[in-house]
Amino acid sequence: MNLQPSSQQCFHCGLPLPADTTYSATVCGESRAMCCPGCAAVAEAICSSGLDDYYRFRSDFAAQGDTQLAGTLDKLSVFDHADIQDEFVVDSGNKQTIQLSIDGISCAACGWLIEKQLAKIEGILQVAVNVSARRATISWDPQRLKLSQILASIEQIGYHALPFEPDQHERLYQHSSKTLLKKLGLAGLMTMQVMMLAIGLYFGLFGDIEPDVKQYFHWLSLLLTTPVVVYAGSGFFVSAWNALKARFLNMDVSVSLAILGTYLASGWATVTGDGDIYFESVCMFVFLLLVSRYLEQRSRYRSAQASANMLKHIPVSATIVEGSEQRLVLAKHLTIGQQVLVKAGETVPIDGIIHTGHSDIDESMLSGEFEPVSKSQGDPVFGGTVNQQSPLIITVSKTLKNALVNQIIRMQELAMAQKPAIAHFADRTSRHFIALVLIIAAASYIAWQWIDPQQAFWILIAVLVATCPCALSLATPTALTCAVARLNRHGLLIKRADVLEQVLDVKEVVLDKTGTLTKGHFSLSHTWQCADIPKDRLLQIATSLEQVSEHPLSKGFNHPVPLPVSSVTVVPGGGIEGTVDGITYRIGNCTFAGQDCGNDYVMANVFLSANGVLLGAFSLTDEIRDNAQAFVDSLAPLPTTLLSGDREAQAIRVAKTLGIDTVLWQQSPDQKVSYVTQQQRKHPVMMMGDGINDAPVLAAASVSIAMGNAADMAKRSADVVLLGDNLPVIADLFSTARDSRRIIKQNMAWALGYNVVILPLAVCGLLTPWLAVIGMSLSSILVVSNSTRLLKERI
Repeated sequence: MNLQPSSQQCFHCGLPLPADTTYSATVCGESRAMCCPGCAAVAEAICSSGLDDYYRFRSDFAAQGDTQLAGTLDKLSVFDHADIQDEFVVDSGNKQTIQLSIDGISCAACGWLIEKQLAKIEGILQVAVNVSARRATISWDPQRLKLSQILASIEQIGYHALPFEPDQHERLYQHSSKTLLKKLGLAGLMTMQVMMLAIGLYFGLFGDIEPDVKQYFHWLSLLLTTPVVVYAGSGFFVSAWNALKARFLNMDVSVSLAILGTYLASGWATVTGDGDIYFESVCMFVFLLLVSRYLEQRSRYRSAQASANMLKHIPVSATIVEGSEQRLVLAKHLTIGQQVLVKAGETVPIDGIIHTGHSDIDESMLSGEFEPVSKSQGDPVFGGTVNQQSPLIITVSKTLKNALVNQIIRMQELAMAQKPAIAHFADRTSRHFIALVLIIAAASYIAWQWIDPQQAFWILIAVLVATCPCALSLATPTALTCAVARLNRHGLLIKRADVLEQVLDVKEVVLDKTGTLTKGHFSLSHTWQCADIPKDRLLQIATSLEQVSEHPLSKGFNHPVPLPVSSVTVVPGGGIEGTVDGITYRIGNCTFAGQDCGNDYVMANVFLSANGVLLGAFSLTDEIRDNAQAFVDSLAPLPTTLLSGDREAQAIRVAKTLGIDTVLWQQSPDQKVSYVTQQQRKHPVMMMGDGINDAPVLAAASVSIAMGNAADMAKRSADVVLLGDNLPVIADLFSTARDSRRIIKQNMAWALGYNVVILPLAVCGLLTPWLAVIGMSLSSILVVSNSTRLLKERI
């Protein structure tokens, strides 16, 4: 065996053996100690199938067996549901195919074991396990086998398999990657053959070649080159034709002219038996171009993978609680208001509010922060996060289609569909550069017709190939894609790609207080009775009105018996008006309540009135976030301003504590917009907020950031969404923006500099077509490789 565990380790998973373990399994004719019944069951299943060789060839331990294997197998029947078949399974009549994401794969022996185990099952038609991607593609006969049986077979040998449904980016990548690899393989194979013939012809490796034999080799090269041009190079021609139809010049126009020109000229020389032949240059040109395109595609895929694969974190099934009964359903069938049980260790299936329980939630897949977040009754939880400690019952607040994970993916797609100014500059530059190159190429051809007609055409080709602006076109998009992916890992969702450009011009940061710099978890600290109404009645009316509000202050009112409210009107930045028991009340700031509160209630921040009469005042206090000080410090030397709708005492307390330069209090939404608009006449402003009342000012700022727990309206208005509450990561937005600008400048400098240097050499006839091909391809590869440096934390 390649791997020999010690006597104190579980033979299957390698974990330490408990002191009183009684579990064992017979492996390769010997009794082996196991740490749990899960590992013992897995080992027995492997050996009873005659697959003992797994333990001989493995190079790493397996994952620990499922200690509740029977319960896991019972749940797998949900995958035979017709709806899930429609969503994940490709049905070809007498054959069904599915792609599975498999947890627990650690080495090549794991892939071998899964393939061998499934191959023994009657009805399995084909199995292919990709160890590096931890995925398996399986085809089976639906008349003889169910999907749940396949998944159960994988579970029994210690691996956890789920249907993998890639989103649109993933599907497009797989399809285009497969096609591109076919073309790349064909071009590479044919290039080797044609180069072998060309080397023999050029250097006389075949000795003295008769003219007929030499012509035969030329015809053979033409035959080998034709599929390279027609199939492998077809993408360039289609792209160029579409661009010309749209009266547009792209880099594939010059590429297509170079490929077709060289191929047709060499073909004509082969037919007539007179002229130079460059079939090897055609093949090499297409091959190296495809290599650079493939590397570009890979870099884009790597950078987009973080958001593109987020959907696989969402479990397929969920446990609904209906009274004293529980039943298993598909997560996508959950509706708002249903209650779902999430056991310890399970993944939250959908967005919701905790109804019962207290636990730590791992939200790293959303925020990038691996420290668990403590949550209890009333706190929001999000699909794809992991419940670590105790069982929770959550009330569904959003359907799966509108869950945060899906929102992130949609917003990410929108961000990458937009182009910043520097990308538009690169596009315009490349179009103008192509036009200039075509003019220079034509002028070079005409000039060389006078100097040396035999070289004129090949110099034309060298100019077209060497100056193909592939690198220039890749300079900006590859860098921006990698930068956005890097920020995703840190828990920052970019909704506009040009944010990375604009954030570096920011000269002032404006901050909201409640829910942004403070925790937003308010508690009622004091109540003033301003009329002859019992305190309990005041709290009851206030709680009833605040039930319809999303403002963080509303959570501070929690009377156990709220009253029905009618004719409700919510005024952003003001408060709520509603009718309770036939009386119309107003609750909100003192202005909205229709009062001039003066200094009588200096610590109060919520006021209740009816018919213009002040009935009560409330003081709700909020704690400053633990990381708020580090966040404000990280913004230096930018000046900071606190815009708060709160009263003077509360706003000044927070500003002084955090060292914020300027503070304005009792600001209405209109006043906030007015301030930001006024400041932006002087310099660009960045605004950060979280409530509905912050939506207008977020939309008005040059760059805006919304907290992850912000109101939906605020998140729609913002340019950046902070997933989680780790404020200091905002500094990463500035550092990544600086790094991406530097990388883009490097890429542009190289792309333009290369073309400026190479163009005179090509025009002067000092550059052969095949050298031009190598130079152009290396230029593109260098730009893509430089951009992928942004995926690192430090560059």
